[in-house]
Amino acid sequence: MAQTATIYTFAIELSDMDRGVYESLDLRVARQPSETMEYMLSRVIGYCREYREGIAFTQGIAAGDEPAVAVRDLTGQLLVWVEVGMPDADRLHRASKHAARVVVYTHRNPEVLKQQLAGKRIHRAEEISIFALDMRFMAALSAAVERRTSLSLSITEGQIYVEVGGQSIASALAEHRLA
Repeated sequence: MAQTATIYTFAIELSDMDRGVYESLDLRVARQPSETMEYMLSRVIGYCREYREGIAFTQGIAAGDEPAVAVRDLTGQLLVWVEVGMPDADRLHRASKHAARVVVYTHRNPEVLKQQLAGKRIHRAEEISIFALDMRFMAALSAAVERRTSLSLSITEGQIYVEVGGQSIASALAEHRLA
């Protein structure tokens, strides 16, 4: 019998001071059996970091031709394609042809990702941002998250701060470029 997704519920107080975004978010996130906790949390952080009108989680890993998170305008036009983890060159090439902006949030080593993609054909590769989430930060966050979690997430000057379960977790949110 096939395993089904596990649903996580997040109540997030978001303060992205770099962009002037302050919101209370109630998210229901499906964690697929093939996803690690770090992967799922990278999707959540990507959602928060890219939050704006028209943002939504997609079927992501369950539907291979969609981004993990998408931002669409009122006409349905894809504005932002958010990838997570270690996407391959073909996926990023297709993404940059479909969306005005492509961004990757990875809980893995961004240099390894850049090496894997070096020399590959990727449309507008120089415009693709990679945000690296520190592995220790992600491990601490993974250990603190439960199926129902309330947290505050603040972003300022390239730093991410999370208050969850009575503890504070912080990390730099380093931006890299493919080219």
